[in-house]
Amino acid sequence: MAAAGALAIAILAVGCSTPTPSVRNPAALDEGQPYAPVIDAANFSDPITNDYFPLDPGLVTVFEGGDEHVEVTVTADTKVIMGVTTHVITDQVFVGGELQEDTIDWYAADNVGNVWYFGEQTAEYENGEITTTEGSWEAGVDGALPGIIMLADPQVGDTYRQEFYSGQAEDVAKVYALEESVTVPKDTYDLVLVTEDWSLLTPDVHERKWYAPRIGVVSEETISGGSGTLSLIDVRR
Repeated sequence: MAAAGALAIAILAVGCSTPTPSVRNPAALDEGQPYAPVIDAANFSDPITNDYFPLDPGLVTVFEGGDEHVEVTVTADTKVIMGVTTHVITDQVFVGGELQEDTIDWYAADNVGNVWYFGEQTAEYENGEITTTEGSWEAGVDGALPGIIMLADPQVGDTYRQEFYSGQAEDVAKVYALEESVTVPKDTYDLVLVTEDWSLLTPDVHERKWYAPRIGVVSEETISGGSGTLSLIDVRR
């Protein structure tokens, strides 16, 4: 009986353990363990398109919310990081018609369809002049590591690191809902995936993001620790 009891306790312990990296969630958040994703360029040699985060060159998504106007463009440019060829995406934020933030992001899909985030080069502007580049990081430099922006097979409850640069870039996300519908100025979308995102550095600030097939993000809303929304107004290909 003692052996059976020990087995039951062991099974219970496994069932209640903190999520750890797996084939389906290779960037799983486990705050009790070092983050050490395995990045092998061979695993990115035949990438599968992820419908919820397409990396199609020429795709432009345009958002507005409050006095912000945001344009996100998948360019035809690439950058090799940690041996992986990443896609270059630009993200420009305008406030009152003036450029406030200009960011270059690097993403790559792997051979099963996970989309990894390899870093960003960001600059904030005031009166046309760069005021700071704080928040920039690149995987493989100074201990920074890539995370996942979209899982190939997301399931409700999945929690994963989107980026890792200790003490500076530690965003995480949790799959909040699947197969939702959302209406934004551009259109109404079905089969929408919803995530809840936050940073381990500012854990009181949470936002929700809605992802539509073949487009990616169509809406964002800060739900705690602040306020603000962004909604899709246009898509160009």
